[in-house]
Amino acid sequence: MQKQVFEDYKYVMQDTYQLYIGAKYTMDEMIENEELPVKFRLIVERYLYEELNKDTSLESILYYLEKKAVPYKILKQLKVKIRASVLVDKKSLTGKVKTQYETQTIMLDQLAEMTTQEKESKGMVIQELMVNKLAMMTF
Repeated sequence: MQKQVFEDYKYVMQDTYQLYIGAKYTMDEMIENEELPVKFRLIVERYLYEELNKDTSLESILYYLEKKAVPYKILKQLKVKIRASVLVDKKSLTGKVKTQYETQTIMLDQLAEMTTQEKESKGMVIQELMVNKLAMMTF
């Protein structure tokens, strides 16, 4: 049953403008996945694979991202956006405040500027990486 939970965020989708990659993929899984475009797999293999542990998930890379790190520079050049769930206080019609998760699209710069403590306090759960296809082709 636990394996199904982790498989939920392992997917690849694409449209004419962007490539959407689930955040639970590890470096090894991304390189071996035939559904990912060859260009993206080559970028991962050449630039990220040597810098990071092979079992590191995409979620971990993004969660602990720093502006000085090589993954940040690579992802910035790919014009990446991140989809994440964040805890938000919502007011109901009766006036009660409920805390619930809301899905937000976050720019890479905003994510890198947040500290780990800020991400933990917001209850951030990183869901997917959105890669600009045009930026990927010019890489």
